[in-house]
Amino acid sequence: MISVKINHRIVLLIALTLCASNFSSRAQDATEKSDVTVIHRTTDFELSGDGKSENWNNTKWLQLTKRKGLVNYNTQAKLLYSDQGIYALVACEDKKITATLTKDFADLYTEDVVEIFFWTDESTPLYFEYELSPLNYELAILVPNFKGDFFGWTPWHYEGDRKTRHATKVIKDEKGSTTSWIAEIFIPYALLKPMENVPPKPGTQWRINLYRIDYDDGSSSWTWKPVETNFHDFERFGTFQFE
Repeated sequence: MISVKINHRIVLLIALTLCASNFSSRAQDATEKSDVTVIHRTTDFELSGDGKSENWNNTKWLQLTKRKGLVNYNTQAKLLYSDQGIYALVACEDKKITATLTKDFADLYTEDVVEIFFWTDESTPLYFEYELSPLNYELAILVPNFKGDFFGWTPWHYEGDRKTRHATKVIKDEKGSTTSWIAEIFIPYALLKPMENVPPKPGTQWRINLYRIDYDDGSSSWTWKPVETNFHDFERFGTFQFE
């Protein structure tokens, strides 16, 4: 009789352990799914620099958080994708525009700038970086990163359907004081070739991060997903899934 009771207890203990394990697994799956952000599909549209296209109403804002610095400006972004490429909108609260560089592929990160990184294939330490200044000058580079040793390569034959489209606008109040600036960007898939998972299909996942740097009082920066060392911590990028 004692042996039967012990056996029943053992069976009950095993059953409870299995249930707990199953619940834990489901909870982990739910957490992992909640960390995936969906990129919604759009038709192609023109960029005005003010973010007023109705297409932007089809997705929600992503909030960037301050990484370092003294100023506390609000920074938000949106992403969409079409059959031809990726659209990005970044809205930057700002009281002073620090931008003097008037050349594409300059060191734009030394002044006010927004940045987007695309890591399309997690099996390869290779990602695309795009920067845009308030003056509408750009930097587009492909970055191989081997254990923190990285350098950017500019595109070859950067013309035709490989060219990005971009526009910016500085917003001022009634008194003429700067209140913010906006960046709109279109990055064609043709520019990203031959990276893997390009163009994306519904269900495809890319690792992506978004950044902003401002120089009002020294250097301040914002990130969508937090990084540890610098903006090139690609293993800490967020995960986007294409609708």
